[in-house]
Amino acid sequence: MLITTEYVDTHVDGSPMRMFVAAPRAEGKYPGIVFYSDIFQLTGPMLRVTMRLAGYGFVVAAPEIYHRIEPPGTAIPFDDAGRTRGLDNAAKTPVAHFDADCRAALDYLSDHKRVAEGKLGAGGFCIGGHLSFRAAFQPRVRATVCFYGTGIHNGKLGRDKDARSLERAGDIKGELLMIFGTSDPHVPEEGREKIKAALESGTRFAFKLYPAEHAFMRDEGSRYDPEATDLAFGDMIEFFRRAFEETMSDELCVEFA
Repeated sequence: MLITTEYVDTHVDGSPMRMFVAAPRAEGKYPGIVFYSDIFQLTGPMLRVTMRLAGYGFVVAAPEIYHRIEPPGTAIPFDDAGRTRGLDNAAKTPVAHFDADCRAALDYLSDHKRVAEGKLGAGGFCIGGHLSFRAAFQPRVRATVCFYGTGIHNGKLGRDKDARSLERAGDIKGELLMIFGTSDPHVPEEGREKIKAALESGTRFAFKLYPAEHAFMRDEGSRYDPEATDLAFGDMIEFFRRAFEETMSDELCVEFA
């Protein structure tokens, strides 16, 4: 499917928030997805995966998560200094600001002329996996995919001492797909089990593990796993299509082999 792309600026609490928006070129109404980056913001890998998702029939908005700190258009380099910068930016950002940005992005998609009414979702990588998990607290979000979300199991997010995200799992009314690498030091097995246990109390979710490292879907760097990336991307497409077509299994938990 051919797509269009553009940068769009919206405002949150007086601060301009830039988003990269990709959408199918063909006329019609499509589900809208807020798609969160890792700590490096809208880098080449993030733009590519956003465009790829749009090509499957979604209007995708990827916001700059540090728009209150970094100038619009800032992509942080994939090096040691960039990693420190991205982590420092996260540590400066209150969880309330991340949540406000989420609502603004969802408002943008709700008003988008190409987004089907009532069909909103979220997704993200690393810190963006945690942000998408929190996006699922919004009642209008029907489906969410979290790729190796950091801090969900221990509450670490932004400037707050404890975001208490996992404690709010009961607020999730839509469906979740949680994807992790089994060799991810940031979300070890005990962390994954803690997340699963919290979700089993009533959330409709699926859990998928790959023999891969953290950030295995970022197509730059030594941890990139092309096969796992393609399979995990396929998991996301299948999940979103089922969720928005309301054909998801009635089982609360689905575990993939």
